[in-house]
Amino acid sequence: MTETRWLSDDEQVAWVRFAAVLELLPAALDLQLTRDEHLTHFDYFTLAMLSEAPDRVLRTSALAARTNATLPRLSRVLTRLENEGYIARSPCAEDRRATNVSLTEAGWAKVVQAAPGHVENVRSLVLDALTPEQVAQLGEISSALLTTLDPHGKMFASGQEH
Repeated sequence: MTETRWLSDDEQVAWVRFAAVLELLPAALDLQLTRDEHLTHFDYFTLAMLSEAPDRVLRTSALAARTNATLPRLSRVLTRLENEGYIARSPCAEDRRATNVSLTEAGWAKVVQAAPGHVENVRSLVLDALTPEQVAQLGEISSALLTTLDPHGKMFASGQEH
């Protein structure tokens, strides 16, 4: 058995602070979107990823990769969004085993309506607290962490280049 590599004092401080961000940020993002748009952050992110896709359509597996979600989690969210009229599911013409997800006009309108408030919230919670250099560092740090968390690059964010 190998010896435990305990955290140094500096590593402990960094980890505790990062863990706090991991706990607080999702709730803060959800709070604004739920209050203003009756969407969770994941609901919004799902609609936004569809809004950026060609013809606003993606296969379920591609949408899962873009939203960093498992298929079961995404399926539950898609059911709710479909019930709200924001998305529609249909068989994929190229692969009968696959399902396409398309953003409806109501879904597009919801993304357009929600985007300004969400972007302002992201700025106020994260980006405005950082210098331009720190924003670049945040991107680099996130990329480095994704190489460990997503070693096969299945998540859309893992392949994002600036």
